[in-house]
Amino acid sequence: MTGKEYVYQEDGRTVLYQEATSNKNNDNPAIIQITNPADFSISCESNAEGESLKKLIAEIPADVFDKIAIAWCKKRKLHGALGGPVGMEFGSPDCDWD
Repeated sequence: MTGKEYVYQEDGRTVLYQEATSNKNNDNPAIIQITNPADFSISCESNAEGESLKKLIAEIPADVFDKIAIAWCKKRKLHGALGGPVGMEFGSPDCDWD
């Protein structure tokens, strides 16, 4: 099965997803898509050797980025690595309630 596996969406403007896979652990890259962002730029700079260095700069409000980070950590079941609960506790990805 192919398609997008959505991790986070807010008003359809800010989306975090991965391309779906049939593997148990989806190790595809995370993709953040921001529609009509308030501040967004792509710049190219040259280093001392003349090679092009590309940068992508996107400003995301801190509260939105917090939500994206939390959704990602829950999806990847990283709560134990962050010092949090590791079972069915409220707030864990294994909990039946949000």
